[in-house]
Amino acid sequence: MFKRATGLKYHRFLRRLHGRLLFDWYMEIGCRLGDSFAPVRGRTIAVDPFFRANMNIIGTKPVLHVFQTTSDDFFATGFLERNDIRLGLSFLDGMHLYEYLLRDFINTEAASDPNGVIMLHDCVPFGMGMTTRDLDNLPKGAWTGDVWKLIPILQRWRPDLTLTVLDCQPTGLVCVSNLSPGNRRLADAHDDIRAEFDAVDLAGYGVERFFQSFELADAGACEDSGFGLFRAASIDPSLALRPVKVTP
Repeated sequence: MFKRATGLKYHRFLRRLHGRLLFDWYMEIGCRLGDSFAPVRGRTIAVDPFFRANMNIIGTKPVLHVFQTTSDDFFATGFLERNDIRLGLSFLDGMHLYEYLLRDFINTEAASDPNGVIMLHDCVPFGMGMTTRDLDNLPKGAWTGDVWKLIPILQRWRPDLTLTVLDCQPTGLVCVSNLSPGNRRLADAHDDIRAEFDAVDLAGYGVERFFQSFELADAGACEDSGFGLFRAASIDPSLALRPVKVTP
């Protein structure tokens, strides 16, 4: 039986999170319109191969780097390493095929602060049709693809990580903490992971088995707690930029 995420809508959760906490470096992968990272107040990196931003996406950010490219090509540039960037918070919402999200997670963790948090979107489907990998026959409405696989993959190969699955509508928000940037377990096991999971779909894996492997945590309660899950990744809010308009 599927469990449906019925908590705060994820956009609202992200907006409130960024309104409360300040992160030194925030990265988002898969941000077509820019509305999900527009409220961010810290230094920001946005990656998407096909931007369609029609709003003020810089806001009060001191720095905004926009890369109109795939995540694989972005990471291959070495931009994060060259600039000695340590990510405090990241939101991964790129291609909804698990091998892409797996690579994005590996590369993002390597550039993260150990106290940082990586958020994975769309890992909690509420129907079988939305888990398809057939890009020529996508369902109307929500499409999660098979990124649900990241939950059992991380549980098995990286039990040292802490996974908190928030009930953000419509398809959950997996928050990964206790990061270890130098850990190569996933990278070294990449071929074994692909060999095991490439041919597996949710029906074959077992819907019941999948949903019994985690609990849906209350996103509203996370907000009420002052977003305690993310606090260690944040910085002093007094450091937020307050732009002053100067008339020439």
